[in-house]
Parts: sequence; structure tokens; C-alpha cells
Amino acid sequence: MALKRMGILLLFDYDKVELANMNRLFFQPHQAGLSKVQAAEHTLRNINPDVLFEVHNYNITTVENFEHFMNRISNGGLEEGKPVDLVLSCVDNFEARMTINTACNELGQTWMESGVSENAVSGHIQLIIPGESACFACAPPLVVAANIDEKTLKREGVCAASLPTTMGVVAGILVQNVLKFLLNFGTVSFYLGYNAMQDFFPTMSMKPNPQCDDRNCRKQQEEYKKKVAALPTQEVVQEEEEIIHDDNEWGIELVSEVSEEELKNSSGPIPDLPEGITVAYTVPQKQEDPVPEVTVEDSGESLEDLMAKMKNM
Repeated sequence: MALKRMGILLLFDYDKVELANMNRLFFQPHQAGLSKVQAAEHTLRNINPDVLFEVHNYNITTVENFEHFMNRISNGGLEEGKPVDLVLSCVDNFEARMTINTACNELGQTWMESGVSENAVSGHIQLIIPGESACFACAPPLVVAANIDEKTLKREGVCAASLPTTMGVVAGILVQNVLKFLLNFGTVSFYLGYNAMQDFFPTMSMKPNPQCDDRNCRKQQEEYKKKVAALPTQEVVQEEEEIIHDDNEWGIELVSEVSEEELKNSSGPIPDLPEGITVAYTVPQKQEDPVPEVTVEDSGESLEDLMAKMKNM
């Protein structure tokens, strides 16, 4: 919805609106039964009627629809015949993610992936630039890597948890990253996570996997390397540190409050280390204070005599 307010969208989805969607999506109860793209177009067109809309109510993972999906990525830009600026993945299954990943790797199309965990308290966004950053197949989730059928993981009558707040936060982060990428401002995150339990936002970037299973990803990596190699090399000029006060009219000196002897005594032995490795500090050896010896003069009295003296005291 935030993107629609700014005038963007080609929509792909094959699902229908359900009453269970009402707690987290912008659909309305009277739209139940409509295709999600149809309901979304109707709602969003009322918000911004000046935007050109293109909706496709089909499953992109099927062979017959995949080619059309790729065609619209390649030719569905604002100027017909030009590619789109960015593809956004907001799907809820790995099969659709892998389909988008395959298409974008083949076309060299930049895209952003996003998702919320099944327990609804964490999520993430990820920018994927084919050849430059890791694609979805470079480090796939276990379900994908092990070729597990997702349908076998879903229990009958059990729905994944959903919190509109978590989804709203992740969607907001995604839109913010999209704007920074398209309008070229700020720092665009390659990966940004969200942990709602601890309000933790981990961020990182992942390099592509040279042994990625997707051959188009490997091909894009080679093309990116050639592109980088063709760039002119920039010489790094090391600037000399400017001396602020060259003269010392008043003869001011910095004198250590610790003498060399005291410094030596407060340091411990330096261990024998390989070349190039030094220690930040050493632990001084403990010097035990000498305990004065105490001698007791032997009086020659027995234990019974000493106890008798104590009783008489």
C-alpha cells in the first residue's frame, strides 16, 4: 500500500481473499472470494487513481506462466519494452521464491526478497543483485536444500501465526529500502532482519556462492567479475598528517608519570610468539610478600601441665 501511494505496481498472485487475511492485510470482508490481485487493484486504485495498473491472476511457478512472468519483467517497465526497475518478492512459500530467483538470475534483474517467520515474531528483507550478491539459491534454507516438499510440512487445520505488527514493520523496512535503492539515497541494506522479541535488527551482506546450483547465477558472477576488472583502478593517495604546532615557544613537554623501571616491573614476561603477532599487554608476575618466621621457645612442659595452668587462670 505504501508503494501504491507513490505510484508503482505490477501485481502477480493466484490466491483468493479469505476472512483469515483480514487481521494483517488491507483487504475488506466484502472482498472475500475475489482474487487478491483484483481486490488489491480495486482498493489501491481508490487511493491513487493516476497510477497505471497491471495485474496477473496466475501461479508463476507453472511452466506455462513462467515464460509470461519473465516477459513482463523484461518488458513491463514504465516505458513499454523496457525492463522493470525492481522486482519485489512478498510470497509465503519457497517454491515461489525460487521461481523469482530463477527468473531474475536469467534476466540479470535486481530484486528484493522479504518474509516473516511462521511464529510471526521475526522477519527479514534481502536485496539480491545477480552476480554481485548471494542469490536465494546460493545459501538456500534447509527445506530447499534438502528438496523437502513444503506441503508435507503443513499440518491439517493448523495455520501459521500472523501478527499485523510484525508484517507492518517488515513491509515498512522493505519499502524504505526500495525507495533508497530507486532514488539513490542513504545506505541500501543487502540484508536486514527483525527480531520482535528483542527489538534486534541484524544486518549483513553475503557474497555469491561460486558453486551455486543455479547456472545463471554462476554466469552472472563471471560477468560481474569482468565488469569490475574493466573499471579503472584508483590510486590510493596517502595524505601526510598535518603538524598543528611545529614550534614549541613555551618548551612544553609530555612527561610520563611512570618511570621506565616502574613500567618494566609492572609488566610480565613476553611470551614467545610467531612473527607478526604481538600482545596488547602482559600480566605482571605476583610477588609474594615474605612472611617473617616466628619461633616458639620450648618450655619443656607437658600438655597436662599447660591445661592445668589454663584452668587456674
